[in-house]
Amino acid sequence: MTGHSHIDIEPGLKVAAQMGPEPTDEEMAFVRQMGIEYAVTWIDPIKASPEYYRARREHFEAGGIHLYGLGNRSVHNVDAITLNLPNRDEKVEEYKTHIRNLGQADIPYTTYAHMANGVWSTPREATRGGASARAFDSDRLDEATGWGYEGSGRTHEREYTEEEIWHNFETFIAEVAPVAEEAGVRIGIHPDDPPGIPLGGVPRPIFSSFDGYERAMQIADSPNVGLCLCVGCWLEGGEAMGKGVVDTIRHFGGQGKIYKVHYRTVDRPLPHFVETFVDDGYFDMYEAMRALAEVGYDGTLIPDHIPQMGDDNRLGTAYTLAYMKALQKRAEDEVG
Repeated sequence: MTGHSHIDIEPGLKVAAQMGPEPTDEEMAFVRQMGIEYAVTWIDPIKASPEYYRARREHFEAGGIHLYGLGNRSVHNVDAITLNLPNRDEKVEEYKTHIRNLGQADIPYTTYAHMANGVWSTPREATRGGASARAFDSDRLDEATGWGYEGSGRTHEREYTEEEIWHNFETFIAEVAPVAEEAGVRIGIHPDDPPGIPLGGVPRPIFSSFDGYERAMQIADSPNVGLCLCVGCWLEGGEAMGKGVVDTIRHFGGQGKIYKVHYRTVDRPLPHFVETFVDDGYFDMYEAMRALAEVGYDGTLIPDHIPQMGDDNRLGTAYTLAYMKALQKRAEDEVG
């Protein structure tokens, strides 16, 4: 297995559920009934400790589910790290503690995003059958919202350069990669969402293209730093990403550098996209599943940003997971 780890990871594709950190017996039964054996979660940062992380893994295991990944929102999309703000060193230390906690709890994976002001959206729009879905329209930036930010003005005191964002990633990853290697934990870096567009005075030069990822992986130069490949973000960027989804999977997946996949899609690429159901986008999502099977991918695939079906969030989750499981079976049967 690539991505050095002292934690055993079974080979093969793993369709997984995204769940809360303290699921009830009923919630875990719902996931098991769909044939899902893996999950990822995000915890309340106030509770972060090796004991709590381990308790999460044991709680999921008691419900018949393997906890593949755990995130801490306090060290995800961190402006202090991305922009080198005064509390940068404190946040980097907090991130290292998060990685060590994972290692001590035998949880093999976490997602990191190098965005200073988070995921941005414009008002929700309708997709198939009138389902409500996340959207982004470059012509409506004055209506855009990020994580705690609104409108098209600056989110911080000044505008930043691409060189600064690169430098801040280099210094960050140089500090945390050795910790991840020692802890045996994989770090998957999520693409910018939306990719390529400067937002709030902050450019997004790194995780918005194939070439950006390639350079970032060379800088990290670590068996424990790789991709959280969000297929949806890649499709948002379209041709501007430099390579398509399948070629990207073959390249980075062939190197064993993809650790988690966000399996979602959009109706068309930027400048205006609406997220839609996995069987309703402009790209055939089976092609991604097949490519992952071909490269021997051993991480998880989760549904993400599911359009709202009816008045119960479980409807969209069940529909999406069932569709993913069917594609997984087809890919495994065809690839062998």
